[in-house]
Amino acid sequence: MMAQSQAETVKALVDAGVHFGHRVSRWNPKMAPYIHGKRNMIHIIDVKETLKGLLRARKLIQQTVAGGRDILFVGTKRQARHAIEEEAKRCGMHYVSERWLGGTLTNFRTIRARLNRLEELEKLWETGANGKAAIDSYSKKMKSTLARERDKIKANLEGIRKMERMPGVMFIVDTRREHIAVKEARKLGVKTVALIDTDSDPDLIDLPIPGNDDAMRAIEMIAKDLADAVIDGKTGRGETKGEEAQQPRRRSTRATFRADDGRGEEAPAAGENAAPAAEALPAAQSA
Repeated sequence: MMAQSQAETVKALVDAGVHFGHRVSRWNPKMAPYIHGKRNMIHIIDVKETLKGLLRARKLIQQTVAGGRDILFVGTKRQARHAIEEEAKRCGMHYVSERWLGGTLTNFRTIRARLNRLEELEKLWETGANGKAAIDSYSKKMKSTLARERDKIKANLEGIRKMERMPGVMFIVDTRREHIAVKEARKLGVKTVALIDTDSDPDLIDLPIPGNDDAMRAIEMIAKDLADAVIDGKTGRGETKGEEAQQPRRRSTRATFRADDGRGEEAPAAGENAAPAAEALPAAQSA
């Protein structure tokens, strides 16, 4: 994004079809500030507003990642699934692309328990020292049951497997479809960035990016751009750690004051003791 000018970015967004909204009859009046006009009974989204939202989202995500927090990419609709998974993996962040399970954030302890169960199941298929896997001792029917359970958990939770704490920001494609994810993020105070169409409510999102949430190319472009912001933020995260490591360890002002004060007292004390000793020596010799 930074490498190309804003005019080129706008052209690329228009070519991707990001400006096409829903039919006029399906619009949400709260989206009026983001709508440029209508053509053939279809709302046309103002691409300048899309660009503005995208630039603000980039900045927020970059700062969040540089500060040590993670990003969660969410998009379970068919058009978004592949792009969300691919870009989240590329930038090393968490994602939900198959199905948002109710309580993924609000009941995270239970989700962690399911992930622990997944690890247990996967260990059954691992080959041991004797060249055999533990699953070989089970019956054919049991193997099939356990395999189904493993595949189901993996499909739903593979993307958040390494997520140990709440994300700093959540990027969502289509807030109407992912309304449960939006509610959970609002309840827990997780900031939300979303690609929202003309039928969505922008008030539910902290940072809306108005655009066509059904166009695959548009979703891919925006997901790629935000993944690049994550990578830039990680670079900043590394630089910050390096600066902290290079800084010398500072002594507290109180400790420095005490050390100086101690040295200041020792010198006159030695001088005071030396003077009487020097005077006493001739007195002793004369005696």
